Amino acid sequence: MREPLPADLFDELCPSSLNPFRFGDKWAPLVISCLQDGPRRFSELRVPLARVTPKVLTKSLRSLERDGLVTRTVRAGTTPHVEYALTPLGHSLLRPMAVACAWASDHWDELLDARESYDANARG
Repeated sequence: MREPLPADLFDELCPSSLNPFRFGDKWAPLVISCLQDGPRRFSELRVPLARVTPKVLTKSLRSLERDGLVTRTVRAGTTPHVEYALTPLGHSLLRPMAVACAWASDHWDELLDARESYDANARG
């Protein structure tokens, strides 16, 4: 018989609650990737992230800013605009993200096969 899982496995002070890879926010890693070479305006981010609605992109950016991974800077001038940039903490995520991407690339066929098999079984 297996030991039961402890009730405090994920207590409120557990570091897992601070995980920047939000599985519910699939766009956060893509936003981080877009910012790896320097600051970008919202409209620049919209080009490679065209599948993301402006509302969802704004939510992702705010969440990343709250976690200290992205800064938001308002630039004054004749045409004021906002730029987003990675913080040093945000830059520190690029390497682990590259490892995760490499893993996904190495297991691409297995992942697709598993999804197809699951979907086929779910349909009956």
